[in-house]
Amino acid sequence: MSTIYLSLGSNIGDRRQQLTDAVRLLGEQAQVKKVSSVYETAPVGGVEQDDFYNICVELESEQAPEEILAMCQAIESQLNRVRIVHWGPRTIDLDILMIDDYVIETEDLKVPHPYMLERSFVLIPLAEIAPEAIHPKAKKMIKELVHEDKEVRKTEVRL
Repeated sequence: MSTIYLSLGSNIGDRRQQLTDAVRLLGEQAQVKKVSSVYETAPVGGVEQDDFYNICVELESEQAPEEILAMCQAIESQLNRVRIVHWGPRTIDLDILMIDDYVIETEDLKVPHPYMLERSFVLIPLAEIAPEAIHPKAKKMIKELVHEDKEVRKTEVRL
């Protein structure tokens, strides 16, 4: 059984409902152990768009990493994710952050997520649900890697 950490984000339509639906669909294929609070964040990447709702989720599954990626992509498809502009607006985005202590570097899958240490909107909710998880490359606990960011605002939104 592997422990998997995902980051989920939405900035099109009913952001809360998109996240709720994604967590429900994840739960149909893996065991959802923890879900962070919802954080509202400004977009990154230079594309003008609405703010995101972001969460992190801890799953347990016996699926192989490639199967986890396929599951995430299938859920994005089910929730009408369309890839038009890189880092552009999206109904839902599911990113694999970490799977146990794996380091995977293939064309299709990079674990741990290559940008997670630069993104407060990932680290802050991840630290909420897994403060003592160890980043496989940095060899530090997530709570040690978090940096404050005024652009990442915890909301009162509940899933």
